[in-house]
Amino acid sequence: MNPIVIIPARMASTRLPGKPLADICGVPMIVRVWRRAVQAGLGPVVVAAAEDEIVTAVKAAGGEAVPTDPNLPSGSDRIFAALKTMGGVHDVVVNLQGDLPAVDPDILRDAADALAMTGADISTLAAEIPEGDPLAVNPNATKAVVAWNGNGRGDIGRALYFTRADAPHGPGSRWFHIGIYVYRSAALEKFVSLPPSPLERREKLEQLRALEAGMTVAVAKAQEIPLSIDTPEDLAHARDVIAKGEGK
Repeated sequence: MNPIVIIPARMASTRLPGKPLADICGVPMIVRVWRRAVQAGLGPVVVAAAEDEIVTAVKAAGGEAVPTDPNLPSGSDRIFAALKTMGGVHDVVVNLQGDLPAVDPDILRDAADALAMTGADISTLAAEIPEGDPLAVNPNATKAVVAWNGNGRGDIGRALYFTRADAPHGPGSRWFHIGIYVYRSAALEKFVSLPPSPLERREKLEQLRALEAGMTVAVAKAQEIPLSIDTPEDLAHARDVIAKGEGK
C-alpha cells in the first residue's frame, strides 16, 4: 500500500466557529492534529483546507495544505478533492478528523492494518463502552455494531451497522465509533459519487451510505476513545488535559 493521510478542515463549525485554528496551549488545533498524523509514519500528511487561513497556519508550522472548495458538502468530498490535487500515486487514503488534537498515532496504523489484512473497502475504529456507561444512550455518540473475529483475529471485525441509538440490544458492551476512516482510493471515489442514502439521512451518519451500497467496512479495536473537540466546553477540557501533559 502507498497511503496518504488527509485531514479535512473548515472554519464554519456550527458549535465552535474557527475550530481548526483554536489555540491549544500556543498551537492551533489543526497543527496539533497534523503533527500526530506525521508521527504515525504512514505516508505524506496533507490538510485539505476550506479556507486560506488554515493553509497559512499549517504551512507556517512546516506542514502541507491544499485549498479546497469551501462549499463541498462533507469531509469525504474534501479529502477526495485534495487527493485529486495531489495526483494519483496513493492507493490508500486515511481520513483523519481535524478535531482530534491528542490522537494516538498507533490507532492510525491499526486502522490502516485492518484495511490491509481484511481486503475491505474501508476500515475504521471502535473503542469499548463499558456496560452501564451513559455514553451508550447518548445520541451524540455513534455506536458501531460489529461482527468481531474478522480474519481470524479478535481485534478486527466487520461493521454491520452504525447508529446513534443504544445498540446492540441486551447486556454486554457497546462500541463507540471513532470517526477515522481508511479508504482504498477506488472505494473513496465510489463513495463520494453516491447520493446520500436513506439510512444515512435518517441517522445523520455518512458511513451508512457505504454499508447501504454494499461496501465492506473493517473495524479495528482501539483501547480508548480519543479526545475530540466539538464545543467550547470540549476545547476548555482539551486545553486543560494538554497543559497537564496528559494528551502529549
